Amino acid sequence: MAADSIDPHASAWHLFGAVMRRCREGEPKIALRRAAADLYIDYSNLAKWERGERTPPAEMVSRLDEVYGARGILTALYGTLMRFNAAAESDRLRAGMCLENPAYRNGDDDMERRAALQFLGTLGTLGTLGNLGTSGEPLRQLLDLSLGQAHRALEEWELTCADHLHALRTRPPAQVATDLLIDLLAVRRQLDAAAPADAIELQRIMAALSSVHANALTRLADHGAAIRWWRTARQAADASGDLALRLMVRGEEAGHGLYGQRDPATILRLVNGAQQLAGEPTVDLLTTEVKALSMLGRHDEALKTLNTLRKTADKGVTGDRYGFWSPSQIHFAESWVYAATGYEAAADTARENVLKITRDYQYRVNVRLHGALCAVVQGGVDEGLRQAATAIDALTPAFRSQHIIETGHIVLRAVPRDEQACPSATEFRKVLALEPAKSA
Repeated sequence: MAADSIDPHASAWHLFGAVMRRCREGEPKIALRRAAADLYIDYSNLAKWERGERTPPAEMVSRLDEVYGARGILTALYGTLMRFNAAAESDRLRAGMCLENPAYRNGDDDMERRAALQFLGTLGTLGTLGNLGTSGEPLRQLLDLSLGQAHRALEEWELTCADHLHALRTRPPAQVATDLLIDLLAVRRQLDAAAPADAIELQRIMAALSSVHANALTRLADHGAAIRWWRTARQAADASGDLALRLMVRGEEAGHGLYGQRDPATILRLVNGAQQLAGEPTVDLLTTEVKALSMLGRHDEALKTLNTLRKTADKGVTGDRYGFWSPSQIHFAESWVYAATGYEAAADTARENVLKITRDYQYRVNVRLHGALCAVVQGGVDEGLRQAATAIDALTPAFRSQHIIETGHIVLRAVPRDEQACPSATEFRKVLALEPAKSA
């Protein structure tokens, strides 16, 4: 082994140092002295942290994440290891053992070493660390370490789902994705040890949280990871045997897939498959179907299906237990379809209905983009693109989600071919090219 190499198997903190170095030497590679200068510390101290000879103070870890471009990895790993140490110390105190007891400390070192090996085993190889991010693939495997956490009551898990849904609608998606990983790990560990009576409920929680995570990843345009998490959500929902949940997850997957994740024709196939599972069209699936038809330019079919959606909704809609469903989804679908067909009055009414009842920043921005789309369809290219640019410009980069950027592209694609090079279209392309929301 080279003199400056790090043995991640030596201890948990050697593992932390190895992860640090892997993040720093990823893309773009950062020199050790440059990183130290950005951190305002001596480079020799930074080198000792990377070699596992010393542990960085807690107040430095978030700064390390920022300078190394680690996107939350170091903070998550540091917190995990600190909780592990705290649990071990608590065990020692309960056993009446002195911290200076050499025999016990050796045993504790062995536990840390086994924890480090478990970390590496879940990764496959340390080389995968270069690709870690909020996607959770393989970060969800990286965090597979015993945290010693008490299991939560099922009622608390339902509250957790509601909290993450609220965060998804009001906070930057990168923050939501990072926060979710901790709870996804916790529910999976609780599920592993659950009694049969609780396992079904925990599968429901896993399905709901995985759906929220896939939604957040879609907002971050991390489509490959999002599709894998949709698959996880479907599997958990299917394992629960809850038909309503199985349909809800499939509806969420299809609906968010419209934003550059899948071809609209593929979305229609997903909707058809879910409707066969349901045995009849459902309101949630119909809202996605009308939008997919609109994207394909099949406007007459979209309007006809919109009538079916209204009739189905008039029979009543039973919301899910976690809060995924909202009446704003119906008005949002109407806003989309009417705008794409140039029906200004109907689109305006639908937009106002959405703005009255939702706090979801994406819905609020996107219905304004629908208004811009309607203007473009009616021939007001300059005015429509000005409206669209104003709506997106008002957002900070952290909130410029893939859903919003893709809706902006829908507006741009509605511009006639012979006007695609006009100044307003050129300027709007620059707006769409601005830094969007990214993984933290």
